Amino acid sequence: MLSSGRRFDRATALFLSLIAVAFIVATFDVRSDGDGAGTVMREGAQTLFTPLQKGVDFVAAPFIGFVDGVANIAGLRDDNERLRERLVELEEQLRETTALERQVAELEAINGLEPPEQLASVTARIYSAGASAFDQIRYIDKGIADGIVVGQAVIDERGLVGRIDQVTNSTARVRLITDPLVSVGVRVQESNETGVVTGQGTGMLRLEMFEATEPVVAGNTVITDGSRFPPGIAVGTVTKTADAQVTFALRTDASPAVELSKLDYVKVIVGWSPLDAVSDETDTTVEIPIELPEGSGL
Repeated sequence: MLSSGRRFDRATALFLSLIAVAFIVATFDVRSDGDGAGTVMREGAQTLFTPLQKGVDFVAAPFIGFVDGVANIAGLRDDNERLRERLVELEEQLRETTALERQVAELEAINGLEPPEQLASVTARIYSAGASAFDQIRYIDKGIADGIVVGQAVIDERGLVGRIDQVTNSTARVRLITDPLVSVGVRVQESNETGVVTGQGTGMLRLEMFEATEPVVAGNTVITDGSRFPPGIAVGTVTKTADAQVTFALRTDASPAVELSKLDYVKVIVGWSPLDAVSDETDTTVEIPIELPEGSGL
């Protein structure tokens, strides 16, 4: 009897459950104003699971954002690398443009330079220096074919650079005024007294005045006196004040008027032929093998 009662209770419970489900479905149909039961149940499921979906999104969003951030960082690195390469290219172009502008400015300055006494001159470009930093020489791209010979003065817009000491048909060598082998007869512009400037193998010049009656003062300008080079060319500026003493030579230092380390274009004065223009050395006009560096374009 007990077993039969339990089966009856189960059957009764199942029956009542089915009636309840049917009642709920009927109620949804009535409340849906004509919508189908499937639509109502779908909306109910959506209402039920929406909070759960939001919770999942809340938890997953940081991880998704992290992954997206990593991807974005990789992309930004690529963009930064491309921008860095472009910046290097632009900086190189700027350097080339600046160098070109400087060369044009120097060429304009040297072409606008009027040699002393309107003497004839030839514009040349320096294409090479000496084999070492101690060599006080430069090579230019003009030679005998352009009227250049040994002994001629070389100048730029600031003053005296040196003199020609070797020459070929199309090139020549310039010995700078800082070379100990080069001596220049000079005049102190402020006092009009004369002396000799000699190179010391460094950036400075030695000024010696054997018959000076007045002191020289730091800042005095020294110019050529016309004995070896055309007169009136700036040679340098006195750097140390020195007094004249009877029976003693006045000696002091002077800095060159020309920035020899920045030479690019120069002028060779070809219209000057002083009696003692020939060097104290035994240099003559000869065909010397001057090798042009690669890329010189000569």
